[in-house]
Parts: sequence; C-alpha cells; structure tokens
Amino acid sequence: MPKSKIAKPFLAVLLLTTLGVTPAAGQRRQLTMLDQLVEGRWEIRMRGERRPIERICLRNGLSLIQLRHPEQPCDRLVVEDTPSSVTVQYICRGRGYGRTHIRMESNQLVQLESQGIAGGLPFDFAAEVRRLGSCDQ
Repeated sequence: MPKSKIAKPFLAVLLLTTLGVTPAAGQRRQLTMLDQLVEGRWEIRMRGERRPIERICLRNGLSLIQLRHPEQPCDRLVVEDTPSSVTVQYICRGRGYGRTHIRMESNQLVQLESQGIAGGLPFDFAAEVRRLGSCDQ
C-alpha cells in the first residue's frame, strides 16, 4: 500500500485525539450518573429561600437539568461529566437558557445548582433534591 494512503488516516486520528475528540466507538455514553437516580416522587428544597417545596415525578434524571424549562426542546452542551457530578449548559431557542450542575450524594439524593433566563426573567438557585417514594403516593 502506498505510504500516503496510510499516513492520511493516521494523521487524521492523531489530529482528532490531540484536539480531544475520540472516535465514536471509543466514547462512553454521556451523563450516565443521571441514569443511576431512582425514578419516583422527588422533593426539591431550595436553599436560602422561603419558597414552597417543589415536588416532581422523576421518570428520568435528565429532567433535573432543565427544571426551569421543563419538557422544552433545548440544545445541550455537556461541560462536565464524571461518575458523581455533571454540568450542562443548554439553550432553548426563543425561550431562554441555563446552566445546571448536579452532584450525586446517592441514587436518591443530589445537590443541584442552576442559573439562567426563563420567561424573560433570571433565575439562580441551589437546592437539595431527595427521593420521597413512588410517583403514585
């Protein structure tokens, strides 16, 4: 095989790995920490504020990323993805944006910080989010 046919693919892989990009086959699935959270009824207790406690039925840990933009289609950028914490920035075109950091203490308790713009107004909060039981309780 001619030398140039071997060199081009090798250089492309070398360039991509130098830039921090790895081939898809070698990548692990993102945000797996959120998959470990137990589905059910969860309580959101805001820190430092006198707001009512929020309760949600959590079917998927990914919904914690967009608490102020629930069920809205948004573009996400994963900033940090470790076994115990994730940070995600998201943009909901024409409806606002946010940045959320979630730290897992257990599969039934997380610490969450989120800030951004929703409904034309800024939000910024820290909360403890804890599983209470099943959604039908």
